[in-house]
Amino acid sequence: MAAEQLNPDKAGLAYRRVLLKISGEALMGEQNYGIDVDVARKVAEELKAVHELGVQVAVVVGGGNIFRGVSKSAGNMDRSSADYIGMLATVMNAVVLQDALEKLGVHTRVMSAMHIPQLAEPFIRRRAVRHLEKDRVVIFAAGTGNPYFTTDSAAALRALEIKADIILKATKVDGVYSADPMLDLAATRYDCITYQEVLERQLKVMDASAISLCMDNNLPIIVFNMRQSGNIKRVVAGETVGTKVCLNK
Repeated sequence: MAAEQLNPDKAGLAYRRVLLKISGEALMGEQNYGIDVDVARKVAEELKAVHELGVQVAVVVGGGNIFRGVSKSAGNMDRSSADYIGMLATVMNAVVLQDALEKLGVHTRVMSAMHIPQLAEPFIRRRAVRHLEKDRVVIFAAGTGNPYFTTDSAAALRALEIKADIILKATKVDGVYSADPMLDLAATRYDCITYQEVLERQLKVMDASAISLCMDNNLPIIVFNMRQSGNIKRVVAGETVGTKVCLNK
């Protein structure tokens, strides 16, 4: 049954199982801190539209809107302690997104790398895959459960563990640029770029550990603008959206 569900040609879809990486900052909206529930609802609506196509959807959410271990707000805290606080922030974001999805009638499970049974199931790979096969959206929280690893690394790891077809990296710009397009008007956007080029040019797609993990396992990444409605749906339908990061152009 699972093999049939994961057939990418079924229903004209390019991908049948995807992992969306969304930053905590994306849930802030126009606020300076915290969670904008209206933004969470809009993200949930986007995910619902993709889910209704028959795509199996997993999500890794960051926590930078509340606390980031390497941020100035961490001050002189021990790095491990600061990172654990950041992991707790991702759990908060995951529960908010779960609530938004379930209000839209989408069955959702939060799975945490930290043991918080009152809020989330523990992450167990086979159970996560089973949830996806039962048409539930799965939100992975608390990163990898280890300090010194970002949620980018968690996204790459979880995507490989559940055998996702692709990672969708949601950003506020429409792809990968040669420089920061907010600061450099001459920056050019790439339609496609290799993992090696991302590493050599030190482009801020995902952190180096995550890119290396994807490169070693030939897991493609599409970087796209989350603020443009319908983009996730366009990606899974096979349309050219944003920038694709892969082994060969």
